[in-house]
Amino acid sequence: MMKLKTKTTGLSQMKGSSAVGDDRPMDWELRPGGMLVQKRTPDSDGESTPTPTATIRVKVKYGSTYHELRISSQGTFGELKKMLVGPTGLHHQDQKLLFKKKERDSKAFLDSCGVRNKSKIVLMEDPISQERRYVEMRKNAKMEKASKSISEISLEVDKLAGQVSALESVVCKGGKVAENDVLNLTDLLMNELLKLDAIMGDGDVKLQRKMQVKRVQKYVETLDLLKIKNSMATIQTQTHNTNNSNHQRQTSRPSFANTKLSTIQEEQHSTKPTTPSSTVVTTKWEIFDASPSIAPTEHAIPPRFNWEFFE
Repeated sequence: MMKLKTKTTGLSQMKGSSAVGDDRPMDWELRPGGMLVQKRTPDSDGESTPTPTATIRVKVKYGSTYHELRISSQGTFGELKKMLVGPTGLHHQDQKLLFKKKERDSKAFLDSCGVRNKSKIVLMEDPISQERRYVEMRKNAKMEKASKSISEISLEVDKLAGQVSALESVVCKGGKVAENDVLNLTDLLMNELLKLDAIMGDGDVKLQRKMQVKRVQKYVETLDLLKIKNSMATIQTQTHNTNNSNHQRQTSRPSFANTKLSTIQEEQHSTKPTTPSSTVVTTKWEIFDASPSIAPTEHAIPPRFNWEFFE
């Protein structure tokens, strides 16, 4: 009777069994990408391969210059770029690393791409990334400048807000303020509003600018209301003063009609006869004939003449 041979599967090898003809147990390691692979040993290939925790030396060529760096075998190309900033003077975002004539991503691991001890890597300057970084730098500088301008305007608005509150408290208590003070404050707030309109930005800068614009508009509206209230109080004061002055004039001296009446009464009292009221005095008038020596008056009858008619 023939014996059946059992076939060794990969699952049994992963549990610790060895391959055919090898009695050593197999070790496993977890790669940075999350893959479970067989652990490498110095005897696995012809050249000496470092252990995962060892440091390797790589040669980086930049132009006609070679830079030799030490880095972990499980490091990334991005870490290698940051190490090259000092020797080359290039920003890590402006670098482009080529290994085996292929550009490598900054997030790629060295050992995953086959980088070994004494491997050669070529460094090149990336003009597209450099231009993109310059644009981003200018944008950030512009946003920072706009944010600083908004902060300065906010401090100035805070000072003006204190003056607005002081005027508002005076008017609410029934007092009056100078109209020029209200107009000057309004002009200063409008100037700050013009400065805010000149600021351009996105994101947080736009939100801060909008908040400051609302603040300035609120204070300007408050000053307009104070101006109206102050004008009404001035008109009422003037009216009250006018009424008081008229009343004082009437009480201080009599009117012309009263003075005239009193004068007439005094004259009548002085010319009143002393005879009793029951006695009636009559006056007899004597008529005189006009004498020829008296010149004719204006109403005298003209003399009559005899007129002779000629045929």
